[in-house]
Amino acid sequence: MATAFNNLLDKLHLTSKEDEGIPTHEPTGDELNELKDKYTRAKQDQVFTFYDELSTPEKAGLFERLRSFDPDHINEITEKALHPPKNADESEDAKLEPLPDAATASMLDSKDEDIQSWYTSGLELVSKGQVAVVLMAGGQGTRLGSSDPKGCFNIGLPSQKSLFQIQAERIWKVQQLAEKESGKKDIAIPWYVMTSGPTRRSTERFFEEHNYFGLNKDNVSIFEQGVLPCISNEGKILLESKAKVAVAPDGNGGIYQALLTSNVRTDMRKRGIQHIHAYCVDNCLVKVADPVFIGFAASKDVDIATKVVRKRNAKEPVGLILQKNGKPDVVEYSEIDDATAEAKDSKHPDLLKFRAANIVNHYYSFRFLESIEDWVHKLPHHVARKKIPYVDIENGETIKPDKANGIKLEQFVFDVFPLLSLNKFACMEVRREEEFSPLKNARGTGEDDPDTSKQDILNQGRRWVENVGGIVESECAPEETGVEISPLVSYGGEGLEFLQTRTIKAPAVIEKED
Repeated sequence: MATAFNNLLDKLHLTSKEDEGIPTHEPTGDELNELKDKYTRAKQDQVFTFYDELSTPEKAGLFERLRSFDPDHINEITEKALHPPKNADESEDAKLEPLPDAATASMLDSKDEDIQSWYTSGLELVSKGQVAVVLMAGGQGTRLGSSDPKGCFNIGLPSQKSLFQIQAERIWKVQQLAEKESGKKDIAIPWYVMTSGPTRRSTERFFEEHNYFGLNKDNVSIFEQGVLPCISNEGKILLESKAKVAVAPDGNGGIYQALLTSNVRTDMRKRGIQHIHAYCVDNCLVKVADPVFIGFAASKDVDIATKVVRKRNAKEPVGLILQKNGKPDVVEYSEIDDATAEAKDSKHPDLLKFRAANIVNHYYSFRFLESIEDWVHKLPHHVARKKIPYVDIENGETIKPDKANGIKLEQFVFDVFPLLSLNKFACMEVRREEEFSPLKNARGTGEDDPDTSKQDILNQGRRWVENVGGIVESECAPEETGVEISPLVSYGGEGLEFLQTRTIKAPAVIEKED
């Protein structure tokens, strides 16, 4: 049974084999012929074009990579991605409605006692060792002008902290808050960091060089999402070089398969984890392991919950979380007509009817993750048309195309939502200025770039200081008027009473209580 399941994992998910101690000996003749036959039957045998020219280590590496793929499965998911089967949910008259009130809450108008109850409950779950965090950190900072993992990026804060450090310190602080609340010691929130082939080694080195940012390294696991081969416009698997298949990470939806192939889920089970917070690395304001969110989701007894921010206006190009034909779903901006985008809420005429903007910030029950094998094969693959460097099979030359010449296949983390019934899904609206500032673009863009991320943290700190009666003064430019408050001092604005009589000269950083 275990062997059959492992074969299924190899077939469906395709974890990176590079840098994993690839054998330096060639496969036997029988092994090679068996694999060649498999690819020939799938009409993908071009991948062996240069095999006989390769060195022994190159042959071993190419063989191992190709053996990790099932070419028939690759053909199948490529065909489905390029020509997706029509179903009721995708019909033009699909019924869209906001999520039911019973499944939602908003930090903008919830009662203080409800928020406090969720917070207390969330900290209690942390203190019981039942909460874990999964970070989706597979992306590189290419658009930011960096080849490093995006989590290593320094957005220019006074402290010069990276995104990884900011988030690690928030985990540390929640552990401390739970210890204070419960009276227990050595409370741990396991942090599972999902990387990709290009970012794994760099991420591991970064964590080691920074001593895991003060966290116990036994509670930090760095694992790798899978990859899929890049496909030409003609449906052929592309070679990056004579000895390497062109591959790409399988999207943030690869998280589910990666939890299995990496044994992360097994580790969660051993630790007694029941509640998981998952998020993307590029949000500098993310409240990692947020006790309020954990407590809210647990109180609803749901399998998935998600945080959203209020859509700024009808034209903002964001995906929306809603119900589609009676199922929770995410609908992209491009899939909604103007009338739907501009529709008003009948109960709140000044608000948009569809305003729950997706920020890829989710809760999962562990019981749901225990069922991954039952549904992971049902998740669709999506097409991203890209310019993909490749080797010309005819002459062995490397080609760098100037227009899209192929596709990368990826899955989306929210593709699992429609598999749930509405009573197992919940949604929490949070304040954008407190919890969402994505880093997508190069500095100087003016939107979702390092400068806006930095300023959003500084503005948040200024608000926190002023909320407790402190004063912030500055003679600098407007963008230098904020305060950076270390997560080691305050997780969400709490514990800052020591600042209530202080006047702070901005820009400033507060790293400790003094």
